[in-house]
Amino acid sequence: MKLPCQLIVWNVLPAIRAAIAEELNAMGVSQLEAARLLDMTPSAISQYRTGKRGYRIVFEGEVKESLSRLAQDLQAGRVDDLASRICEICTQIREENQLGGSCDTEA
Repeated sequence: MKLPCQLIVWNVLPAIRAAIAEELNAMGVSQLEAARLLDMTPSAISQYRTGKRGYRIVFEGEVKESLSRLAQDLQAGRVDDLASRICEICTQIREENQLGGSCDTEA
């Protein structure tokens, strides 16, 4: 059995990062700029955009809207604390049970 934190670290956080990278890409943000905004390497952004990382969870509804708002805010320079914003989205995911069951099962 996986612990909820393992599920979050191994599956949810990479999926959140991938979704944000996709949103930024759709808004015309370059890979280099997305890497800067997300404090990652350009190669990590490339892996998220090509589906080599973070592909296990597809977000829907309000969570998808929250991810889109975060990407827009990142592009506009309105994010002071990225970690807190990601934590809010992670909490929203858990509350909406978008992990396909309980938090201790693999998504």
